[in-house]
Amino acid sequence: MNTDNIPADNWSKTIVDLPLGHSPLHSLTLERQELSGTNSLSLDQDMFKVRLANSEGRRESADLLIKKMYAWRGYDTSGIFSDTPNRITLMADLKGRVIGTLTLGLDSSTGLLVDQLYKDEIDRLRQDKRLVCEFTKLAVNQESHSKRVLAALFHLAYIYAHKIHGATDLVIEVNPRHALFYKRMLGFAQLGEERMCPRVNAPAILLRLTCEHISENTAKYGGAMQEVPNVRSLYPFAFSPSDEIGITQRLIRGD
Repeated sequence: MNTDNIPADNWSKTIVDLPLGHSPLHSLTLERQELSGTNSLSLDQDMFKVRLANSEGRRESADLLIKKMYAWRGYDTSGIFSDTPNRITLMADLKGRVIGTLTLGLDSSTGLLVDQLYKDEIDRLRQDKRLVCEFTKLAVNQESHSKRVLAALFHLAYIYAHKIHGATDLVIEVNPRHALFYKRMLGFAQLGEERMCPRVNAPAILLRLTCEHISENTAKYGGAMQEVPNVRSLYPFAFSPSDEIGITQRLIRGD
């Protein structure tokens, strides 16, 4: 089997079908026929799809991208693929090739992966009645339009976390070298000091982002990439407020 490609099984649940180019990030899953001839977006341009990695083959395809991107940076990938409950893995593919993936972990009685290094910090949030979730195993192929793909994965993970499961805070462990990107482009703030992460054998710091911050910024900038070209943030690459509502409603209905 060609492990670089997604297995040719029947994908029954495409969450969004999106343009990879420079047009605003609109969901075309439901509206492609309606938009034909009425919108400046060319339906012939490259489109990428975001779906749930809800089969073993799809998860393996997502894991291969993780291994490729992490190994390129010199990280150990042997400890990051353990099966844990309450996790949602999203994957983006372009013409059968995985170009991005992100896993959302929901807090439960078994805890979160970040508890291994930062349990005191996460417990303080729990004591404050905050509902915490974590983003892990994030990778985007640098040869693709990485900001477009990352914004779509991030926004969909936020919808699952906050709109569907009621999370109030997102946390993520990142290499200190990459922390500035997450702070500047998404608004994360540092929550835990630098420590050595045994899962990847590399240093990590803990970052936190409130869902209130995401909500405010997607409402202000989502879908406005062309209107605010000088804003140094991923939020203009995200979905518009109306698209967010439509996607959330479809996911809740299970369409």
